[in-house]
Amino acid sequence: MTGWWSRRSVAGKVELYTRWTFHLMAPVEILAFGGAPLSSGGRSGLATGGALGLALWVLVHAVLCGVLVSRALDHTTGTRPRPVRLAAALAGATVLANLAVSGLWAAGVLTDASVVASVVVGTSVFTTGALVFCLDRVRHMAYAVAGTAVAAALPVTAFGHGAPEGLVTLVGVLVGGGAYASACGFSSWLLDVVQELERSRDLKARLAVAEERLRFGRDLHDVMGRNLSVIALKSELAVQLARRGRPEGVDQMVEVQRIAQESQREVREVVRGYREADLRVELEGARGVLDAAGIDCAVDAPALDLPAGVQSALAWVVRETTTNVLRHGDARRCAIALRAEAGGVLLTVENDGAEAAVPAVRDGSAAGAGSGLAGLRERLGAVDGTLDAGPSGPDGFRVTARVPLPRHIAEDVRPPAP
Repeated sequence: MTGWWSRRSVAGKVELYTRWTFHLMAPVEILAFGGAPLSSGGRSGLATGGALGLALWVLVHAVLCGVLVSRALDHTTGTRPRPVRLAAALAGATVLANLAVSGLWAAGVLTDASVVASVVVGTSVFTTGALVFCLDRVRHMAYAVAGTAVAAALPVTAFGHGAPEGLVTLVGVLVGGGAYASACGFSSWLLDVVQELERSRDLKARLAVAEERLRFGRDLHDVMGRNLSVIALKSELAVQLARRGRPEGVDQMVEVQRIAQESQREVREVVRGYREADLRVELEGARGVLDAAGIDCAVDAPALDLPAGVQSALAWVVRETTTNVLRHGDARRCAIALRAEAGGVLLTVENDGAEAAVPAVRDGSAAGAGSGLAGLRERLGAVDGTLDAGPSGPDGFRVTARVPLPRHIAEDVRPPAP
């Protein structure tokens, strides 16, 4: 049960809570207003048929409200269109039922005024809440409350029960319906805001990845664009010279070869600069990217004088794990820690909101290890390091990288004793 709840995103949790909170309003309505005619029928003189009719109407009304609320929440989450027809059907059924109940009350078929009034007011209040879920503007929600109150009070007044009874009905629906409609409207607005925040968070993560791709593409274009243009021009010139039997064509092709070799070297420089990441830069970049995505990132990494190869390998661990935190699960917190330990250095990256289905991966033995972790393991292997990755706690995931260091270097990077 805990895993079923913790694996959901924040928006999914809010949606589930909102949905089932208002689904439970159906049994509340049935018990509060549907049971009253049946329980008071014998002692108040209410006819059996009238009591059953009122209870049946409350039951049908509760089901209609529950279905409408469910469809309206689907519209809020963007999975269904606005349930206009169903809302109109519920409003029309409520108006007709109020007319029928008020007419039967005036005809003496329904004799218990308190029970009849409670059914009219109660069903009107729940109708107001269900209709509010289908609306977006506060002004329209206020119109729905006022319209439902008038639709409940007019039949009571029109069928000869008097203006006082109609006024009491109007005030009752306005007060009860206004309060219930406020709760429904706020819940719908809150769910919509959380959904929008979730979409913004995903968009920020995708933008961060796209920005890095653009940076690499821009660097590659700057290096290759001019050289490829020169190669194409000189190759065309060499073809023309060769067709004319001019020996200068050989010189042009030699120049093309030289430019091509120079381009290869420059591309290797670009890729090397991209692959050989800097640990301090990656730590700050991870903090910035995760904070921008709405994830609380805590970095605890004292400055350690590590060899260049070790720094590059650990920097790639930070970069890859940061990408995994953004792309997988629903993290709210991430902690990155760098520690000098006996004989080496330890880097841990731990986050919550991980998928429970992620298999524990230890030294590459578990099936289903991703290519990203495999690549990190290869990079760490070049400096005799190891990588452990697997679940941590009920919904956490931890990646641990250990790199041994020579004794004289390990003593230099060890932090001073307090």
